[in-house]
Amino acid sequence: MSVHRLRTIQQSIAACRDCPNMVGNPVYGAPVTSRIFLLGQAPGPREESYGRPFAFTAGKTLFRWFEETSGISEEHFRERVYMAAVARCYPGKAATGDRVPDRTEISNCSRHLKLELEVLQPELILAVGKLAIAQVLGPEVYTAKSKLIDVIGKKFAVTFHGRKAEVICLPHPSGLSAWHKTEPGKTLLKKALKLLSRHPAWLEEIA
Repeated sequence: MSVHRLRTIQQSIAACRDCPNMVGNPVYGAPVTSRIFLLGQAPGPREESYGRPFAFTAGKTLFRWFEETSGISEEHFRERVYMAAVARCYPGKAATGDRVPDRTEISNCSRHLKLELEVLQPELILAVGKLAIAQVLGPEVYTAKSKLIDVIGKKFAVTFHGRKAEVICLPHPSGLSAWHKTEPGKTLLKKALKLLSRHPAWLEEIA
């Protein structure tokens, strides 16, 4: 029943054209019933052609992190973890990289996100990248002055779209970012991945 409901939600996502400034069509992961919910920022320019999130360069880095930490393959992860994003369509380019979705675009996509969380009721949310982290932790925890060093390597308890869950934050695995390649980012990333590998939901779904 849960898979059927997820497929219905994803049909609505696929049909959505509410954001005229977005480029291309929505991207979403498999309708996996999981205790773990990965939330990214938005697909990149190549993801639509592959038909799934984190399908290009950033994804290779992300899945390498998981493989090095827990010995799992990309396909195993995709089969066991529900993958979503703050925005489901590619936002297009900005002067310094990909454009950050605006408030209206985030709000439009949040209705899908709320329904997914309602069905799945995840125990663990993996928030990947600053935008996802800010959305999940909320302004009370992740303020305008917050930095990645304030949240990476820690575990948080939140209520997100009415659902209580624990959150582990990860930096965005973009090749344009050096944060996770230099200190203190390298050490904090290892700490976050260690927390992840020991989380009960991870052990139940992945091990």
